[in-house]
Amino acid sequence: MIGRVRIAVTLALVVAVTPVAILLQMGVLRSRIAHPNTLPRLWHGFALRLLGIRVHVEGAPASGRPLLIVANHVSWSDICVLGSLGPYSFVAKSDMARWPVFGTLARLQRSVFVERERTRASQLQARELGERLGAGEALVLFAEGTTCDGNAVGPFKSTLFGAAQAALASQAGLETVHIQPVSIAYTRLHGMPMGRFHRTHAAWIGDMDLVPHVGALLSEGGMDVEVRFGDPIPFTRSSNRKEIARLTEAEVRRNMSRSLREPRAHEAAPGRVPPRAR
Repeated sequence: MIGRVRIAVTLALVVAVTPVAILLQMGVLRSRIAHPNTLPRLWHGFALRLLGIRVHVEGAPASGRPLLIVANHVSWSDICVLGSLGPYSFVAKSDMARWPVFGTLARLQRSVFVERERTRASQLQARELGERLGAGEALVLFAEGTTCDGNAVGPFKSTLFGAAQAALASQAGLETVHIQPVSIAYTRLHGMPMGRFHRTHAAWIGDMDLVPHVGALLSEGGMDVEVRFGDPIPFTRSSNRKEIARLTEAEVRRNMSRSLREPRAHEAAPGRVPPRAR
């Protein structure tokens, strides 16, 4: 009963707030009166509070630009988690652009849609990403190319790291693209550490239906996620994208393992918890 009431109240709030946010964001993108990612960041924070997800941060986002944040991927909620932490745009699968509501929200956050299964297309899209990076933007890339179960990190695909090479090629005076490894780990449910089996509660894997998964998270609530920002890795004209992908993957895997072994303590209220010194 409580779960159903929670879902009903949440849906009412989303229906009331989201259309207004969409109209305001459209106005921002047309008029450029504010940073294009300010409203999406506020919306992601709003969504996290409705979901009851508390975000714990260790380390800090890099200040240097251009910035490519490279993270592991557990669920659609990862977008809200990272989107609440900075003015970022996302690299998303091309089919997401056709999703009802979510596709619209992704376009309004200026996501770059890519076809990761087609090597030639990925190379062309890496050039588009390079142009965005070359303009000094911060982009988020989920480098596994799919979601995992929250217990491990899958192999990183190196093709889209070519975006850093493309950025350097497109900007004559640009010397470095900052690649920042970021791990995402769902660690507690109602204050209790999740075990290997319970971490799948947060995961949205493969062909799982989205609506039932959203409903399950809404009815349950009270989940903690830990985000660890690693030290940025400089990508220069002499860098090898496969080697950088390997180093980034190793750092994300190491930090995720730390989060799962030593989850941070439960906090009283949902939302963003201030960063802890590394």
